[in-house]
Amino acid sequence: MSDSRTPPPLPSSGPPPLPAQPVTGPGSPQEVPPLPGSFPVDPATLPQPIRDEIEAPDPVALDTRAAELKDGLNRCPKCGSTDVRLKLGTDVLVCQFCRNEWHGTRAEEAFGLGDGLDQLRGTVVASGARDIEADTASLMSFKCTGCGAEVTINTESTMTARCHWCRHVFGVNEQVANGAVPDAVLPFRITKDDAVARIRQFVDKRRLFALKAFKDQFTPENVVGVYLPYMIVDSNVSASVAGRGEIKTREYTRGTGDKKQTYYDADVYQVERHVDFTVDDLTLESSAERGNLDARANTNNIINTILPFDTKNALKWNASFLTGFTSEKRNLDVEKLRPRLEDQLLSIARAEVEDSVRRYTRGVRWEKERLDVHGTRWVSMYLPVWLYSYHQPGKNGGMLHYIAVNGRTGETMGSVPVQQWKMLLAALTTGTIIEALVLLFLVASS
Repeated sequence: MSDSRTPPPLPSSGPPPLPAQPVTGPGSPQEVPPLPGSFPVDPATLPQPIRDEIEAPDPVALDTRAAELKDGLNRCPKCGSTDVRLKLGTDVLVCQFCRNEWHGTRAEEAFGLGDGLDQLRGTVVASGARDIEADTASLMSFKCTGCGAEVTINTESTMTARCHWCRHVFGVNEQVANGAVPDAVLPFRITKDDAVARIRQFVDKRRLFALKAFKDQFTPENVVGVYLPYMIVDSNVSASVAGRGEIKTREYTRGTGDKKQTYYDADVYQVERHVDFTVDDLTLESSAERGNLDARANTNNIINTILPFDTKNALKWNASFLTGFTSEKRNLDVEKLRPRLEDQLLSIARAEVEDSVRRYTRGVRWEKERLDVHGTRWVSMYLPVWLYSYHQPGKNGGMLHYIAVNGRTGETMGSVPVQQWKMLLAALTTGTIIEALVLLFLVASS
């Protein structure tokens, strides 16, 4: 049976009236998140570090994309061939078809990276150094314009591939957000033959104490050219340090024989210094694996010993420079690297004030330090290294040894596994010889 009565009128549109007393407890307005773009707390009431972070401008993206290479093809300007690679020993690209050669564009000139260091404010991030998106695939596909086939490139292990039908060469030049494509690349100058000779010479000097298995398995021909990922950082910085400095006024000894001790008298001063400085092209590893300097598991610190690189000569990114080489992807973002940057900037600040405290002959102990980073500019770059590795079996996974050659300067450094008993025998033998010489000297003197 239907009800013919008129339904009650709908309530008028608009928000309900506010309660007379503030509502608290679960479900109250205090627990409702603020609207997007609003900030319910006055930043002036927050601690200064939090206020600075909130009010800091968002990072500015410096666009370093190469629109002309977006399709993955780097064509020879003379004949149009895509079979292009680096001419070793130079920074020149050469066409494998017509032998035409041309030089890449320097990144510093193209993007103004050497200008305005003292004017840097906030965080400037080049497009190849932006945060890595975790869900971005490592596989990239290109449609060949020559034959229509699809070419897939795995950016985990390579940056170039050749179409198996028409022989077009493709390179990953589009700056996808997976850390594979940097802003710039510094090409190899040292050839593989030169790198092999340097590594062989390095090992031969240490062959006497080297582990037998290492000598048996060592083949310098297994040296690999690798482009390693780095962040190149410019900074505008102020730093203040304070501590105690001492100037020696007197030195004297007390006691006799084995109980003799040396004492110092010194005047103690409160020392404060402030310095403003800029840093141009500071190099930071942007790979977590290479940045892991745990000396119990690997000798990654070897790679730091072959610095510096002439990063001023880096060229705009072009995957053709990587043909014939391997590469590693960047997996650290700017914020992950910021603590390491600040540590290095503080070290630079201490070095900057060192000349001004030489009068404190007993040294200065810095007790307070403050660093103000006014601005930074981050650029992602591939740097060339010839690398030979050897895994030494042992407990806790053993040790991974490296011998590295700077692909620009030829600077060589490495770690060679040694026979512990040979080192001990040499130490004992040396000690015995020294003791014998001392006895002969004493006998002759008497």
